[in-house]
Amino acid sequence: MAHRDRDHARKEPLYRKVNTRTIKVRREAGGEFRHERRTGNDWESTRGSMHPNTKHGHDYTPLHRYLLSRVGKPWLETKAEALSRIDDESQVWWMVAAPGEERRRCVRTGENSYFSGLYVDEEGILRVVEPTLTAETFEATCSCCTHTFNGERVAPPTWDRP
Repeated sequence: MAHRDRDHARKEPLYRKVNTRTIKVRREAGGEFRHERRTGNDWESTRGSMHPNTKHGHDYTPLHRYLLSRVGKPWLETKAEALSRIDDESQVWWMVAAPGEERRRCVRTGENSYFSGLYVDEEGILRVVEPTLTAETFEATCSCCTHTFNGERVAPPTWDRP
C-alpha cells in the first residue's frame, strides 16, 4: 500500500523523450569535437569529452506550457516545482529571463516553435515580457513552414502569398 501511495504522489516529468532512432528524425548533430582535435603533439586537447552538449530526444514543451500556466503566481514555488520535474535546470532559464539578464519577447524552442518570454518581477511574480504578443500578432518568417506560438498555429505571412 505504501509503495502505491509513493508512486501516486510522484508527478509526471515536464519533458518527453522522443524516439530518435526512427528514420528522418532531425538531430542537432555535433561537430564540436572535430574543431578541437589535436594537431601535432598537443595531447591536452584530446582529453575532452566526445559527447555533444545537447541531449537528443528530449522535448521540453510540457515545461514551457507549465511555465505559461503559472504566469501571475509566485516564482519561488513555480521554480521549485519545475526543477523537481526536469533533468536540466538550464531549460527553465531558456524561457525565463534570469534576474539582471535581458528580457526576450519570445523564445525559440524548436525549429518553428516559439513561446512567450517570461521574467520575474520585483515582487517575485512570474510575468510575460510582452502580453500583447499572441499567435494572431506573431509574424512567421516564411510561408513554407508551419509555425506555432505558445502551442497555437501561426498564420503564414501575407507578403509571401501570390
